[in-house]
Amino acid sequence: MTETKHSAIRITTASQTFEGHEESILGAAVFPDRRRMVTASFDETLRLWDLEDGVVLKIMEGHRFGVGSVAVSRDGQFIVSGDFGGELVAWNRDGEPLTKPIKVHSEGIRSLDFPPDNTLLASGSLDTTVELWNTKTWKVQGNPINCGARIACVRYSPSGELLAIATNENIQIWNPGKRECIAKFQGHCNGAWNCSLAWTPDGTRLLSSGGNRDPTLREWDTSTWMQVGEPGKGHTGNVWMIAMNPTGTLLASACGDYEVRLWQLSDRRTIAIFQHTSSVYCATFSTDGNHILSGGDNTISKWAVPSLAREDIPKDQALYDALREDTLCNDALLDAEKVIELNPSSYFGYQLKYTALHGAHRYDEAIEAFKTMLSKLENAPDMETTKLRQQYVNPSEAERAIQETIEAQLDDAPHRLLNTFTGRLCDREVQIDAFKRSTEYKELLSSILVHVDLRMERIKDVVETYFRYVMLSHRWGGKEPLLHNIQGKVVYDLDPVGGIAKLQSFCATARDMGYRWTWIDTCCIDQTNNVEVQQSVNSMFIWYRHSALTIIYLSDVPPSSQPGALASSVWNTRGWTVQEFLAPKFVLFYQKDWSLYLDDRSPNHKDSLAIMQEMGDATGIDAQALVAFRPGMRDAREKLQWVSARVTKWQEDIAYSLFGIFGVNLPIIYGEKKQKALGRLLQEVVAQSGDISALDWVGESSEFNSCLPANITSYTAPPCTLPSLSEDEIQTSVSLLRNTEAMESASRLYTLLDHMSAPRFANCRLHLPCIAFRVTAVKRSRAQDQEIYEVKAGGLHDLLITTEDKLIQFSSPRPTMQTFFLVRPWNRYLLDLPDFAEPSGLAELPDVADDTQSEEDYWSAPGSPLQDSPDGFPVAQESADSELSDRALRLTARLTQPFGAFLLAQQRGGEYKRIASDHDIIAQVKDLSSILDMVKTLEIL
Repeated sequence: MTETKHSAIRITTASQTFEGHEESILGAAVFPDRRRMVTASFDETLRLWDLEDGVVLKIMEGHRFGVGSVAVSRDGQFIVSGDFGGELVAWNRDGEPLTKPIKVHSEGIRSLDFPPDNTLLASGSLDTTVELWNTKTWKVQGNPINCGARIACVRYSPSGELLAIATNENIQIWNPGKRECIAKFQGHCNGAWNCSLAWTPDGTRLLSSGGNRDPTLREWDTSTWMQVGEPGKGHTGNVWMIAMNPTGTLLASACGDYEVRLWQLSDRRTIAIFQHTSSVYCATFSTDGNHILSGGDNTISKWAVPSLAREDIPKDQALYDALREDTLCNDALLDAEKVIELNPSSYFGYQLKYTALHGAHRYDEAIEAFKTMLSKLENAPDMETTKLRQQYVNPSEAERAIQETIEAQLDDAPHRLLNTFTGRLCDREVQIDAFKRSTEYKELLSSILVHVDLRMERIKDVVETYFRYVMLSHRWGGKEPLLHNIQGKVVYDLDPVGGIAKLQSFCATARDMGYRWTWIDTCCIDQTNNVEVQQSVNSMFIWYRHSALTIIYLSDVPPSSQPGALASSVWNTRGWTVQEFLAPKFVLFYQKDWSLYLDDRSPNHKDSLAIMQEMGDATGIDAQALVAFRPGMRDAREKLQWVSARVTKWQEDIAYSLFGIFGVNLPIIYGEKKQKALGRLLQEVVAQSGDISALDWVGESSEFNSCLPANITSYTAPPCTLPSLSEDEIQTSVSLLRNTEAMESASRLYTLLDHMSAPRFANCRLHLPCIAFRVTAVKRSRAQDQEIYEVKAGGLHDLLITTEDKLIQFSSPRPTMQTFFLVRPWNRYLLDLPDFAEPSGLAELPDVADDTQSEEDYWSAPGSPLQDSPDGFPVAQESADSELSDRALRLTARLTQPFGAFLLAQQRGGEYKRIASDHDIIAQVKDLSSILDMVKTLEIL
C-alpha cells in the first residue's frame, strides 16, 4: 500500500455516536445479527449497544480492572473480555456473566479471538503467553503458547488452522493444535511493536500494523511469509488496530494520530480519513461492511464507508462512460414504456420505469412511477402479486421519517442561517424547503422506497451532510450589518465595506470548503426581538458545539504573521470568544486577509500543538479543556478566572457569556447591571453544584449578595492555595491521634460535618454550612494608608485583616453588641468520600506524540490496580468502623492546617454580611477541642 497522488476523502462528522463510557474505549466487536455491538473500556465495564438507535442495552459489570480487549464468537453466542489485571470473563449473548473473573495470565490481556468453529478462544497477554480456552468449560486447554515476547494481538486464520501472534519483537505463526511455531519474522522495523493483525478472507495474505517507530501497514504472503509490495504510509502514531471488511477489499486502521484510515487493497491507496478528536484505539467494520465503528475516548463513532470513486479515469473515458450510461437509461425507459403499453394493468412495467428513471437521476418522475406501481400492486387481482406490496415503503411514510430526522437535526442548530450558495438569509422553513427541492432529498426519497424497511442510517447521513453549518467567531467592528441590512438581499451583491466585506469573505470561505450554511451573530439574530435574543444567548454554546466547523477570524493579525500574533490579538480579550472557542470540536484560525494562521492547513487547529500551546499561554486554560471542553459547574473558580480579565460591550454580557460554559439556562435581562447578572449566575452555580470555590475572591462585595464579588475581576488573582499535608504527614498525625481521647471527638465531628446540608440560595440569601469562629477582639492599626486590623477569634491563632470597611474595635474588657465570625466554608471534599457524581478524569493511554517514552510503556495501563499490589489482587478493605475512624482522624489532621477564611458581621435581623477584604484572609486553628460547637449554617445577605 503505497502513497499515491490521489487525495483521500477527509470526513470529520460521524453519522452516529455511541456515548456512555466514563473512560477510554479500548475494544469493540459487532454481532453477526447486525443489530448489536459490545464495547470494552478502561472504566472496568462493557456496554451492549443497539446499533440502530444507539441505545445501551446493558452495562456489563464484573471486572476489577480496566477492560482492554473484547471478542464476540462467530455465531454470536458468546462475549469474552480480558482486563489489565490478567483476568478473563465469559458472557452470554445478552451480556449475562457465564463465569466469574478467571485469572490465568500474570499481566494484562491485550487480545482475544475465536476460531471459525467457536470451540476455542485464544487470549494473548503482556506476560508473553497465549492461552487456549475450551468454550464449553471455560477452562484452559493444554499448555500455554510461550512466545518469549510481550503480545499485542492474536488472530486465527480463516480456516482456523493457524494462529498469528503480534509481539513487541516479531510476528509469529503457530499451529495451535500442535503448539508448533511454523514461522517467525521481524515484521515492523526500528524496534517498533507489531500492534495488530488481520487476515484476508481467503487466507492468502496477512496484514499487520506497527507502533510509532514504524507506523505503517505491511502485507505478508502467507505461502512464503515475505512482504508484498511497499508498506502503507500516512499514519504518524501507534496504529493500535486494523480490521478487514467482510469481502477483503478494504482495511481500516485506528491510530493515535486521531485518525482512522480506510485503505483499498486492490490499488493500495487511502480512500478516506475519518477524523477523531483524540487517539483512536479500536476499529471494526459493521457486519455488512457499510460502516466503520471506531473509538478511543469515551465515545464510539460510526462512519459510513464512502463510494469507491475511480479518480484515475481520463476525462475522455469519463465522458464516454457518461454517454453510455445515458444511452442505457434511455433504452431501459423505452423498454419499460413498451411493457406498460402491452399490459397497462401490470405493476411490472412501472417497476421497470421507476428503475430507469432513478438511474437517469430523474427522481421526481421516478417517484411518480413508483406510486403508480404501488397502486397496481394494491389492485392486483391475485393475492401473490398483492403480497409484493409488502416489500416496499409507502412514500408518505418515507417523507415522514425524513421530516422527523430533519427536525431532530435542526433542534440544536440556529434558526436563521446564510445560504453560502445563494447568499441569502434563510429561516428554518426556507432551509427545509430548499432541502426538499434539492437533488439530495429527491435521490434519498427515491432510493429508500424500494426497501422493506426505512434505511434510517442513510437518511441521517444525507440530512446531517446537507444541514451541517459553519459558525463565525470574531470581534465586532464599527459598522456591522444587522438583520434588516441583509434580509431579502444577496450578501455577495452588497457593497463590500466594513462588516459586509467580512461577511462576504466568511460565506465564500465556507462555500469553497463545501459547506452550504453559515451563521454569524451580527445579522442572524433579530436584536430587536427580546424573546429571540434570550433564546439565542441561552443556545449559543449548543450551536457552536454542534457546528461542523467554527471559523475564528483575527481581524488584527496581518498575513504571514509569526507565532505569538494570535495570543496578542484583541479577539483574545473579548468575553464571548471564550465559549466560542471552547464549545466547537473543529476550529480554524484565519488572518486579516482570510489566509490560515501560520499557514497551518490541518483540518482542525485544535490538533495543532503549536497553536494550542499559544492559546494555553494566552488564556491560562489548560490543554485538555482547550481541545475537549465539557460544560459543567465543576471547578467553577477556575472557569471564572478564564474570563476575569475579559471585556464585553454590554456589562451584563460578562455573565451571560458564561451560561453555556457552566451549562445553565437563565433569563436574559439587559439593563439589570453586571452585579445582578453575575450574582444570578453564581447563585445558580453554588445552588446546583454545592461548589464553594466561587466564594474564594478578594475585592468588593456584590449588592446581590455580600458573599459574591461585585466584579468578575475579583477572580483575576489565582485562587488561594495553601500548602497541604503530604500523605506521610497525614499518616503521622493519624498515628499520634489514634487510641487517644481525640478519637471520640474526631468521630463526632466527622459525623456532624458529614450530615451538613449543601449550600443553597433563597431570595438572594446564602445559607452557608461552615465552621464559624467567634471574633473576640478587633484592634485597628494603620500602615501605608491601609486599614489593617489585628483580630483575635476563639480557637484560632491571631491574624491580620486588610479591608476598606471600617470595623468596630473591641476586646474582652470592652465588648461590642455586634457579633463577628471568621468562617471556614465547609467543603465536603475534606471527608475523603469517593466522588460518585462525576468521574475524576479520563484514564488515557500514554500520549503517542511523546517520543521520550518507550514503546513498552504504551502497553502498560496507567493507574492499573496491578501497580498498587504486587500480586495483582486488590488489598482487602478494613472494616467499615475502622475506615470511618481513619477518615475522621485524617479530617482532624487537615482541619489543623491553615485555611482561607472570610469575615462575617451580624446584622440586626440576625443574618450576616461578608466584610470584603483586599487580601486573602489566612487563618489556622489553635484549639480543636471546642470546634464541635462551631459547626453552623449561617444565613448571609
